[in-house]
Amino acid sequence: MFTGTYTAMITPFRGGAIDEPALARLIQRQIKAGVDGLVPVGTTGESATVDYAEHIRLIALSVKFAAGKTKIIAGTGANSTKEAIYLTQEAEQAGADASLQVAPYYNKPTQEGLFQHFRAVARATRLPLILYSIPSRCGIEIGVDTVRRLAAACPNIVSIKEAGGSVDRVSQLRAALGPKFSILSGDDSLTLPFMAVGAQGVISVAANVVPREVVALVRAFASGDVVRAQKWHAKLYPVFKDLFMETNPIPVKAALAMLGLIAEEYRLPLVPMAAANRARLAQTLKACGVLKRV
Repeated sequence: MFTGTYTAMITPFRGGAIDEPALARLIQRQIKAGVDGLVPVGTTGESATVDYAEHIRLIALSVKFAAGKTKIIAGTGANSTKEAIYLTQEAEQAGADASLQVAPYYNKPTQEGLFQHFRAVARATRLPLILYSIPSRCGIEIGVDTVRRLAAACPNIVSIKEAGGSVDRVSQLRAALGPKFSILSGDDSLTLPFMAVGAQGVISVAANVVPREVVALVRAFASGDVVRAQKWHAKLYPVFKDLFMETNPIPVKAALAMLGLIAEEYRLPLVPMAAANRARLAQTLKACGVLKRV
């Protein structure tokens, strides 16, 4: 079962190419912080603007740099079933521990189309699959009954990353799927509320910046220390919100650059943060003790 804190990794670039030394440093930082796993080449990893070779290379590098010390959940979803199968099989060959499968975007399949898409991917691999429902980006939601059907039909569909923003939906998923199916928050600011109604962790953007703190929040709640979890949530909430004041991963890459961990480089159509938003993010990071005051 997938529980705990999984970091939705950014992809560091330098001079237009993958910055492999920076990626290695980021992964070692995550391992030292105690995260339960890493998710390379998802939305936060700018999967939309890397080519096939880079996509597969990023998964292989993540496996190599993690060296078995934490799980690698490869982002291999696509809005083409054939492409999703190809990337997932490549991830399996590269040594990934699991695959994150986003709902097909733009072409907006029906619920039956979603069922057949994910079932086809599941049948093409031995990897455990984590579904990813994010209607704000995909234009569709993976319905609760569709998730239930997939869990029943495909033994290797074992979890869902839920980024629909609804505590009610997490309650519905938990009731429909039982205790063995893992539910992971896809929104940092909703991790605590989601866990209160049955989620078991988070795939976190903020953990790129504050991995130890996100781990502490999740572990506190999981161990029954609700008050401590609430304190972590309150402290980190401004960071959670400001990391989404512009399109992800623009703010999180800006924050990591402020910390001196990466070169701040994006691929078009993503561009650097507006100056006013950058100043606000820096102030929030300083106020939360993440960035040193100067």
